[in-house]
Amino acid sequence: GFSMSIYDVTSRSIYLRWPKISGASSYRVTATAVNTVGHSLLAHFSDVTFKGTLTSLIPNTLYAIQAEAIDKNGIILAETQIMQSTAPDIPVIDQAYSKLSNSITVEWRAVPGATSYLLTAQDGDSFIETVVTNSPGTVTGLKPATLYRITIRSINSGGKSQPSPFRKAKTVLAAPVLSVSSPSCDSIAVRWKAVYMAAGFSVSLMRSDGLGRMLKENTTNTSLIFTNLDPGTLYTIKAYAWNINGIPGDDFTYNQRTSPNAPADVQVAFNSGALRAIVSWMPTEGALTYSVTASSGLLKLKCNTSSASCVVPSLQCGSEYYVSVTACNDAGSSKPTDAVSLKTIPCAPVNISIEEDEPGHLLVSWSSVNFGYYYVVFVKSDDGLEVHCNTSHTQCHFQSDCGFTYFISVFAYNKAGQSPLGDVFNYTTAPCCPSDLRAVVVSSDTVQVTWAPVRGADMYQTRAVDWSGVALCNGTATACTLSALQCNTQYNVTVYSFSEARGSNTSCASKYVATAPCSPEIKNISKEALSAVSVHWQSNNEEATYIVTARGEAGLWHCRSSGNSCTLINLPCGSAFSVSAIARSPAGQSLPSHSVPLETAPCCPNDLIVTQVTQSVTNISWSVGTGAQTYVTTLESPKGQAKCHTLQNYCLLGCITCSTNYTVSLKAISETGLTSSCTYQGYSSSACCPSGVTLYRLGNNGIRVYWRASEETRDYHTDLHGSKGNFTCTPSSGLSHCDIMEIPCGDVYTVVVSPVTDKGPKLTFCPKKIYS
Repeated sequence: GFSMSIYDVTSRSIYLRWPKISGASSYRVTATAVNTVGHSLLAHFSDVTFKGTLTSLIPNTLYAIQAEAIDKNGIILAETQIMQSTAPDIPVIDQAYSKLSNSITVEWRAVPGATSYLLTAQDGDSFIETVVTNSPGTVTGLKPATLYRITIRSINSGGKSQPSPFRKAKTVLAAPVLSVSSPSCDSIAVRWKAVYMAAGFSVSLMRSDGLGRMLKENTTNTSLIFTNLDPGTLYTIKAYAWNINGIPGDDFTYNQRTSPNAPADVQVAFNSGALRAIVSWMPTEGALTYSVTASSGLLKLKCNTSSASCVVPSLQCGSEYYVSVTACNDAGSSKPTDAVSLKTIPCAPVNISIEEDEPGHLLVSWSSVNFGYYYVVFVKSDDGLEVHCNTSHTQCHFQSDCGFTYFISVFAYNKAGQSPLGDVFNYTTAPCCPSDLRAVVVSSDTVQVTWAPVRGADMYQTRAVDWSGVALCNGTATACTLSALQCNTQYNVTVYSFSEARGSNTSCASKYVATAPCSPEIKNISKEALSAVSVHWQSNNEEATYIVTARGEAGLWHCRSSGNSCTLINLPCGSAFSVSAIARSPAGQSLPSHSVPLETAPCCPNDLIVTQVTQSVTNISWSVGTGAQTYVTTLESPKGQAKCHTLQNYCLLGCITCSTNYTVSLKAISETGLTSSCTYQGYSSSACCPSGVTLYRLGNNGIRVYWRASEETRDYHTDLHGSKGNFTCTPSSGLSHCDIMEIPCGDVYTVVVSPVTDKGPKLTFCPKKIYS
């Protein structure tokens, strides 16, 4: 478990370390040079020492080192051996100098066995080390204008030698840090900050391509300006500082290009379709990029490019732009070129209004736009036909047809081209007026209107106007029935066409239509004669002809008049009628009036028979009178009147005076009380029977009959009726008795004395006498 380790090596020393061995009172270390004859080194160490140093060794020599642990009796308890080389010999610095502000270069003679060298630059408590392989070597990372102590050590696989004797060296001044710009195309300005320990500065400038001469300036200031340079040319600038001893410091090299000249021959082309400008120019020397600026008021549009043309997009219509080009490189920008005026296309016209100043004419107007030299209006109808109008004004007139939709667009023009497409307006003209208008009067309060369909109409409205109001009818059909109109009225009928887009065509022609006359109103019916009645009504139309109709089971009877009455003649008696009236005019026929009932008087019986029943009683019979319910018969003479009211068609009248002329009349009375007075041929009652009839016997077969005559001039005859025969006796005129002879005896006879009549049978109702 006994071992030994090396913790440091120099050119002539080796530093050892080992562990404590139990029982050891001392340690013995022997170093023997491997390649050198007769050179060895022996060292003893007490038991309390666990490390030791072997000195006075030969540099760059390999040693075999053996360590032994010995007890107090001199017995070796343990031993170990390692191989270790010493470091190379100590180098000697020949010289140390600074060429750069951050480094010092050291030169020395090579040391045998050294594989590398360690350079150390020390500034106070700080130091910087650098390993190099041979001379010369440079320490970097130093501070400018600073004094350093420089040492060097040689290194091999065994370790590092001790530091060489130091040399002092000072770093040169730092290079000035330039700030370079090209304030104009023919000048370069150079600025820098002060350099520590600097007494002055030297700045030189020449073209990087080697052409021309070099310009050099020495100064104690911190800025310089070189003028009269070539525009757009790359220059190399070199500057350094020197100290009070005139030793120059680091130099600083900077390449700077002068700013370019402004481009020449600027051309601007305008693309109206894309609203952009294509700007081109002649390239200028030294320009890396170009900047194009298009200014309009506060608006600035830019375009950057490395070529000799550029597109400026997103221009606004109706604007004037001033376009300039600036050449740019890393030095800066040239002056802008003289501005080139560019007027863009005009904007699309706005405030477009479309109106029909009169039917069939469209007026399109708009607001003027900037840089609009003239305008073109395109009007395309929905049937594909397109017309246009060129004008320098702000309105155009177009012919238009009813029921069309027109699509209207307005463009403005100038030298730059056509304005963008603005809003496309559509305008629908009013639908055409209905044609072939026909109005047919259906009744006194109804008119049917028909018409032909027209283009552009979605709906139709029929208006009938009179003095009292308006009747309307709306619908999509090409027919309309106007009802609830006033009779006997002239209406102004118009059919308007409607469309959802435009509304109504208010210029449609109207047509006057008169409704049929009003229904007459029968005021009264008066009886003019037995078979004639006069019908009266209220006339309300001077042009109307009124027709009255009586309708009953017996048939139809008519009369007509242009006034307010007419007479129905030859009406049959005993009939019931319904009487109504209508009015007819060129406008049509009214509805019938309300019916008025009419009943004619009952018919007089055709046959009336008067039969003397007794000297004071007469039987009157008659045929049935049509329409009669009751009858009143009357026999009237100056001597008196006999009357009978009956439901039958016969009647017995008493209190008749004999030998009297009577007027015979009959009234036929209907159920409603209508009466027909019927007059018949007069009636003479029979002659009076004689009075005081007395019978006298004239023998067995004769009889004399006496009487007292009722009238002196009346003749009588006697009738004798028996079972054995009938006998008659007519005395001479003026006599009041009569003899009847040769009558059979033994018989009972009925004897009647009756006056002699001019015609007709003998009277049978005189008093009878019985004679046996």
